Amino acid sequence: MTFGRVNPNFQLEDQGITGLGDVHYNLMAPALIEAALRNGEGHLGNGGTFLVSTGKFTGRSPKDKHVVKTDSVADQIWWENNAEMSPEGFDALYADMLDHMKGRSYYVQDLIGGADPAHAINVRMVTELAWHGLFIRHLLRRPDRSALEGYIADFTVINCPGFKADPARHDCRSDTVIALNFDRKLILIGGTEYAGENKKSVFTLLNYLLPEKGVMPMHCSANHATGNPVDTAVFFGLSGTGKTTLSADPARTLIGDDEHGWSDRGTFNFEGGCYAKTIGLDAEAEPEIHATTSKFGTVIENMVYDEETRVLDFDDDSLTANMRCAYPLDYISNASDSGLGGHPKNVIMLTCDAFGVLPPIARLTPAQAMYHFLSGFTAKVAGTERGVTEPEPTFSTCFGAPFMPRRPEVYGNLLRDKIAKHGATCWLVNTGWTGGAYGIGSRMPIHATRALLTAALDGSLNEATFRKDPNFGFDVPVTVPGVDATLLDPRATWADKEGYDAQAAKLVGMFADNFAQYVPFIDDDVKAAAIG
Repeated sequence: MTFGRVNPNFQLEDQGITGLGDVHYNLMAPALIEAALRNGEGHLGNGGTFLVSTGKFTGRSPKDKHVVKTDSVADQIWWENNAEMSPEGFDALYADMLDHMKGRSYYVQDLIGGADPAHAINVRMVTELAWHGLFIRHLLRRPDRSALEGYIADFTVINCPGFKADPARHDCRSDTVIALNFDRKLILIGGTEYAGENKKSVFTLLNYLLPEKGVMPMHCSANHATGNPVDTAVFFGLSGTGKTTLSADPARTLIGDDEHGWSDRGTFNFEGGCYAKTIGLDAEAEPEIHATTSKFGTVIENMVYDEETRVLDFDDDSLTANMRCAYPLDYISNASDSGLGGHPKNVIMLTCDAFGVLPPIARLTPAQAMYHFLSGFTAKVAGTERGVTEPEPTFSTCFGAPFMPRRPEVYGNLLRDKIAKHGATCWLVNTGWTGGAYGIGSRMPIHATRALLTAALDGSLNEATFRKDPNFGFDVPVTVPGVDATLLDPRATWADKEGYDAQAAKLVGMFADNFAQYVPFIDDDVKAAAIG
């Protein structure tokens, strides 16, 4: 049977997906929660949240993500970073997944990726789990209910956690699979309950489509001055660098926390919600995000809680350190209604340097910005993964390599050109360690980071006196009101100055070794900005 609101001429049967059990179209949050509880998918939490465990997979499976190698995309894809799948393998995968779906109930959400109508795409999400429908309903943008009866999808995503792929038959790596077929406008996900695969598959899709239109897709958060969208800032950063936390500034309007585009019209959010890490989430330091964990419909993913009271434990990472909550953007009081901003005046690149070498903030030239954008540096620390006993560098190009189907230089050149055209000021902000490496020093004080960002965004930091960093060549402020001047000079914070010099030389070498792969593809000004 069919339930819900849908275009009568664009049901799953019209897409060749037949023989299913009950199909629920575009249910709203209360009905999705009821269905998820009825199906035994999770538990009701305080305030009407939905508490769920994703089982074996508590994070993405980037090695199981494949792009179908068809003639139309063969010369466009960065194959060194994207595992290929043959068209024949995909066809077999799709046929077997359709067979798996027969007789089962599914939940369909007809949604939009992109707040700017000029660049938005319609995405139909077909999920085996009701709570996945709730999750993606939060994370993508929701069309007006009245528009659903005329809705036609540009792309369709089918997610069947209960389906197991066959590597030999489906030309994939394991029984978990994420397969993108740009020609057939289909994305297939199987063998994992981790909901983040849904949103990141759409992000990968937009990362492929938008550069052809001259739009820069960005793995970043964004905000603008209250009442002044022209004063927009974007914050690039990998997980754990503070992308969500630092963009949620009560003095500024939040455009979004993770995925945006930069077009000739300005900045626009891809999403309609937020997916925030909750480990160590503090009600005092991050009150808005913390408040969402007791609001109706928020998906609480992989968090430990008291079975009787349903009180969440924000410090227990026994399930995973990647515990998260997903909620609609309007749960943040100062969030933008439109999801639109102006051309970024400030571009901030966040890094968590566990080596204790980088300053808390540095000003970058456009060439240096492209260098650090292509480098995409942050660091893992001891204890975050099995076998990690000392800080390890992570270089994820464009601050999001797993989601980049095209070569890095495509995105780097787009960013460089937009920075030059619109005169953005670029900053590198280190939210990692000071006074020594991880295990010796301490985490960068959040109040200092916020003070430095405020000075950067209001323009006052440009008036400071700067020195040239001897290791990386960028400009570092000497003094900033409200910030301990010693903190601005990383070497001065170390008791062991020779130890700092050795650590800095080690990190410079890591940067140089990583960047060697891009040298054949970049312009001379960026080569000149390279270090080592």
